Amino acid sequence: MSKTVRLNIMMFLQFFVWGVFFVPMGKYLGVIFGDYEAAGTLNKIIGGIYSTQTWAALAAPLVVGYVADRLFNKEVVNGVLHLIGGALLWWCSTITESPDQFYWVMLTFFLCYMPTLALVNAITFQNVESVEEDFPKIRLWGTIGWIVSGLVVSESFFGLFPLPILPGVEGAGSTNLPLKIGAVVSIFYGLFSFLLPASPPQGRGQSTSLAKVLGLDAVALFKNPNYLIFAVCSFLICIPLAFYYARTNEFVSQMAFGDRASAVMALGQVSEIFFMALVPFFLRRLGVKLMLFVGMLAWALRYTLFGLMPSSPAMLVLGIALHGICYDFFFVTGQLYTDRVAPKDMRTSAQAFIGLLTYGGGMLVGNFVYGYWGDAIELDPLTREGWQEGAAQFWLMPAGISVAIAVLFFATFWDRSSAAVGENLQETEPANT
Repeated sequence: MSKTVRLNIMMFLQFFVWGVFFVPMGKYLGVIFGDYEAAGTLNKIIGGIYSTQTWAALAAPLVVGYVADRLFNKEVVNGVLHLIGGALLWWCSTITESPDQFYWVMLTFFLCYMPTLALVNAITFQNVESVEEDFPKIRLWGTIGWIVSGLVVSESFFGLFPLPILPGVEGAGSTNLPLKIGAVVSIFYGLFSFLLPASPPQGRGQSTSLAKVLGLDAVALFKNPNYLIFAVCSFLICIPLAFYYARTNEFVSQMAFGDRASAVMALGQVSEIFFMALVPFFLRRLGVKLMLFVGMLAWALRYTLFGLMPSSPAMLVLGIALHGICYDFFFVTGQLYTDRVAPKDMRTSAQAFIGLLTYGGGMLVGNFVYGYWGDAIELDPLTREGWQEGAAQFWLMPAGISVAIAVLFFATFWDRSSAAVGENLQETEPANT
């Protein structure tokens, strides 16, 4: 099996595991913990459990920064973490009565999973000839994995017609089946990881400090003022981003699509495939600044559509289809920019650290914001009428935040180095600005 094929399978499995349970989990939590709605705390419970991903992202540099950059091969660390994570995800599927227990087991799972997001990027970067050309092609297989996970759970082909992948199961997104599927696939993926291309630590033998042991040596990148601005704005934009990941499935399910919601949401990943293939083209012509700016504005447009036209299935689909621009122009561009700015011996740490700021700090704040915001406006997420009444208040708030952050970024980010300027993105050495 060729190196490229193994990397493609790695990306597919990486995002299948995440997508298969994470998208429908909000709806499932409403089913098993629905009694807490009467106490006015269901939104906080859902927000708290989704925040486990973000708390874990904060710890990711501690797990992979020093270990994968200086001690063990990245594919070995990846395999061990997914084997442990699979067992934890299965355990989580058995919890139905205690929100606190669900929270702590899910947190432990994500402590294993979130570091692997940085690992798969670093493994890919270390094993391709051209990062800018090859990484988007390999990364799109992660998008395909997320799409397939949505089709499996919804048993529907993008909401157009039934796709009975799970015979005898109806409404799988409201059950613990997605958690069990994720667990089994995670264990298989853990074993497969040991067959990935060898990716030895690139900082082995170099001097050690407390910051390096903690995986925080990437903080040194903040000496570059433009990278600091990028990092701060990445943190801030992920506050409104959290609204989408945690609440869109239940929102579109109640408003228009019912049990087909996961399949309809997979249309976002279909658009992601299209735009992922165009990332090298747009990077060369637009550069990092405009790519990131457009991605931020796309989030604002999406939330505006959700808030102002919640009863229009067409507008809901359009908002979901914007995901290709939202994700690829922001996250993929940011990962490529980080790889070019960071020295070779800290590239895993740098990927983990930007994950800490985005999936960690930003979305952590966002999870608490949407939880408290939902309860503050007395949003009822369990009924269509509840979402109909509260959609404008709930979604226009993150839309406004997204616009403000996009304007801040556009006004302050002025990196003209080879790491950010489009026509120079084929250079192989990171910038030293």
